[in-house]
This record gives sequence, C-alpha cells and structure tokens, in this order.
Amino acid sequence: MAVINQEINEKYAIYNGDCIEVMQDIPDSKIHLSVYSPPFGGLYNYSSSERDLSNCVDYDSFFEHYRYVVKHIERITISGRISAVHCTDVSSSNSGKDYLTDFPGDIIRLHQDCGFDYIGRHTIWKEPLWVRNRTMQHNLSHITIVKDGVYGGVASADYMLIFRKKGESVEPVKHPTGLNYYAGQCPVPKDIEKHRNHVGDQKLNRYSHWIWRRYASSVWDDINMGHVLPFQDCKEEDDEKHVHPLQLDVIDRVVTLRSNEGETVFTPFMGVGSEVYSPVCLGRKGIGVELKESYYRQAVQNMKIAAGSINPTKENMLFNSDEL
Repeated sequence: MAVINQEINEKYAIYNGDCIEVMQDIPDSKIHLSVYSPPFGGLYNYSSSERDLSNCVDYDSFFEHYRYVVKHIERITISGRISAVHCTDVSSSNSGKDYLTDFPGDIIRLHQDCGFDYIGRHTIWKEPLWVRNRTMQHNLSHITIVKDGVYGGVASADYMLIFRKKGESVEPVKHPTGLNYYAGQCPVPKDIEKHRNHVGDQKLNRYSHWIWRRYASSVWDDINMGHVLPFQDCKEEDDEKHVHPLQLDVIDRVVTLRSNEGETVFTPFMGVGSEVYSPVCLGRKGIGVELKESYYRQAVQNMKIAAGSINPTKENMLFNSDEL
C-alpha cells in the first residue's frame, strides 16, 4: 500500500496510509508520547478497507491485529514514557444496546503483555441524554425505565487509559511554573489568576494546584463535549452518523501533563487530526497516520489552522461545535 499522501513540515508530519507501514519506518525509541483512540472493537465501522481494524471479522480477530499496533508503539516509544489510549465499553450483542464487553480491560491486558505498565485511568463522564441523542441507544430512553427498569441502560463513560513503557525515563517531563493552561469548561476562580506562571515555591501556586486537582482526578466531569475539530465535511454516506472526534480538552490534558514542549507526539489513528492538532498548538511536534482518505483531507485542513495558531490557550480555542 505504502503512503498515499503526506504533509510534512517542521511542526508536523501526517500520512494517508496504513499505520503499521508508517511505524515500520520510525526508528526505535523516538516517540515521547502517543495518544489515540483505537477503532472500538466492532462498535463503529469507519471504512470499507480490509486494512481497517474496525472491519475485523470478530472481537478476537480485532485484538490479534491490534497487537501489532501496540508492539510497534512500544518499540518506537522512549523508555519510561507514556502511551494514552482513549476507549469505552463495547457492545457484544447483535442489538448493539444491552450486553457490554470490558474493552478497556482487554486493552490493559494487551499493553501489559507488550511491555507497558498500567498506570491508571481517567473516566470521562457523559450526560445520559447527550449519549442517548448521539447514539439513539434505546435502553437510555426515559420510556424504557417507565415500562420496565430491568432493561434501563447506563450512559457508558469514556476512559483515557495511561500506560508507561517499562524502563527509566531519561528526560523528565517538568512543569517548573506549574500548570498554566486549563482545558475544560469550569470557570477558573478569578482570585487565583494572579498565581498563573508562578515562579518560586510551587506550594504557593494556587492556579496550578486548582488545575492539577482536576487533571489528576479519576473522573473528568468538566470536559466540554462540543470542543472538537470540524469533521462534518469529511463524512461519507457509509459513515456511522454518530462518529465524533475526541474532545480537544481530553487531548490537551494528556499532552500538557505527559510531554515537554518541543517533544514528539504520535497517533496511529489520526482521524481528522485532533491528536496532532493539540500537540502542535501546545508547542510540540506531531506525527499522525490516517487510513481513510476523507478523514485525512479534513486533517490537512485542520492542521493548516494549527500551524498558524499563535495563542493555543485562547478560551475555547478555535472550534466549539455543538453538533453532536
């Protein structure tokens, strides 16, 4: 297959092709951080390509192929550095509604088998009606519990799983003036703004402590669900109507916490470019691979905006789509 198309400059490199083939050309221990959403184990179908992991014949076949991805990510990741995987529970029934499989748990076990230590997970809270309107999940309708609560559903959360490659980290990820950029929808208290970029004793940095308490939490309930990159123009007739890019708040938090400015962030399933856009806006270099041509074309447009972005900490950044 090789690479169909590519855009490479001093800030990012993005490729339209198979992530395995692209990763084969990346030398060992070159990536400081990876962050991505794998195809959700049969929950969505993103393309008709036989190379697309979402088209595996069954759940076991998916993990057989996904293992190759994780092995390559482990190889190209620098010792002691992080790979962050966004996922959710997936349906194991033909109805797609009622019976769930512990997809996050299987991802954890795969990474532990491939040279990563499991550090923890952030649960990304989802409002039930928002999930219902996005997925049209029948068991999340109010009428279901009116008729029979036994069949009432649960608005599944998303999870950001954090893995660290075995070995010592040679280059620490430092925040000498604490955290100075909050990615989320809670108003920052005005009385702590004066502590932003605090130099000196970081115990006195109330601004950074306020952000850290949210970022270090096991539950992220302050993510702006509409804060995503444009994606509608790249949708094709056979796309799942509820496919949606990962929220920029989520990516920004991982990138800020887990990498230094100037380092390289990689994503094997780029989609419309979110996991490359965020690192570039935050002063990192990004590498992304996307198999689907229409998604790649949208990523090219999104990355042109990122490359010209001067102030990535501007409120709401560049996009705030409520079309869910």
